[in-house]
Amino acid sequence: MAVRTVKTVRSSVWRNWAGNVMARPTRIVAPSSTQELAEMVRRATAEGLKVKAVGTGHSFTTAAATDGLLIRPDRMAGVRALDREAGTVTVAAGTTLRQLNETLSAHGLSLVNMGDIMEQTVAGATSTGTHGTGRDSASIAAQIKGLELVTADGSVLRCSAEENPEIFAAARIGLGALGVVSEITFGVEPEFLLSAREEPMPFDRVMADFEQLVAENEHFEFYWFPHTGNCNTKRNNRSTGPAAPVGRVSGWVDDELLSNGIFQVACSVGRAVPATIPGIAKISSRALSARTYTDIPYKVFTSPRRVRFLEMEYAVPREAAVTVLRELKATVERSGLRVSFPVEVRTAPADDIPLSTASGRETAYIAVHLYRGTPHRAYFTAAEQIMIAHGGRPHWGKLHSRDAAYLAGVYPRFGEFAAVRDRLDPDRLFTNDYLRRVLGD
Repeated sequence: MAVRTVKTVRSSVWRNWAGNVMARPTRIVAPSSTQELAEMVRRATAEGLKVKAVGTGHSFTTAAATDGLLIRPDRMAGVRALDREAGTVTVAAGTTLRQLNETLSAHGLSLVNMGDIMEQTVAGATSTGTHGTGRDSASIAAQIKGLELVTADGSVLRCSAEENPEIFAAARIGLGALGVVSEITFGVEPEFLLSAREEPMPFDRVMADFEQLVAENEHFEFYWFPHTGNCNTKRNNRSTGPAAPVGRVSGWVDDELLSNGIFQVACSVGRAVPATIPGIAKISSRALSARTYTDIPYKVFTSPRRVRFLEMEYAVPREAAVTVLRELKATVERSGLRVSFPVEVRTAPADDIPLSTASGRETAYIAVHLYRGTPHRAYFTAAEQIMIAHGGRPHWGKLHSRDAAYLAGVYPRFGEFAAVRDRLDPDRLFTNDYLRRVLGD
């Protein structure tokens, strides 16, 4: 039987990237095909084990934690089909975004938009709503054209706008609640060039010009450094070329030495002596100088992230973004909080995915971070109270305290997702404590 090739590890411990989540599943398996995966799901059902699939652990919540069967995607990776004429690529669920981007580039193709890291698996990234920033182009899940889903009875469903459309609508961001995604088909386009313009800008100017900056750029984002009035902005727009990549030495200085090496030291000092954080923030906010470069998309959208942290991110209506940020800045200034990490702000157009944080509304994303090992509860709670006062929707893979009662009120299509879940997993094979909290039982 094919199932004999499944790699199994018993009584092992799983930890996420940030180190704040640990699980002790009864069994960890790594199937190499959809057929093996389906057999593992059927066997778990027979044994009475709950089932969760995990990617590379870049979620900060317990979304993938289980004491039952944990499915690792390591052996389900790679491109299964590439159709240049249709503009699609089909990849196994465990393929990392790095593998996907590099393969697409080798064929002269690209995703239209993406987030800022490439270590996630495609299934993990899409299932939790990972996104970048874009005026017109939305999250990675919004670029899905089809997917394959192994459901609670071991059935394998093909889903698209034409085939099982109700399931497809929900499963693009499914939180692992509907089944185990085994492969995904993305829409792609011919590879293009992006010109990036990064420059410091005062907080008050960014606030005054926020709508204009979003409207005039295909991709706009910025970082505000708490305890300062300083921001670092980034504008990415399509270019006819020529390519002008970041220089090897200057890129290493900005992206490795300053953004990772020295920043790691600064965070360590701030964690040990919190009183130094405002002074460090002032220095850090001035460390990166203006620069421009032009390159293929994934080399512009993504950056190395080696400093480990905890994160909470909320999606708020875009028209509320400036108000929320001014309130957050005032809260930090009057509270005595010491915040060592910049606040990241991005945008997205409305989309049609029931549990997308941009579902049905123009969105601004506001993300707060703290260095791993730093007490985070007071800061995250203060920020969260501001976000929920403006109808904020928490990122599914990042820390938050919201429950199903709150979430049903900010997601108009919450009931639609719940109905699909009841149909596909009535016995809650794929549930865990996190899903009980955010989706109910």
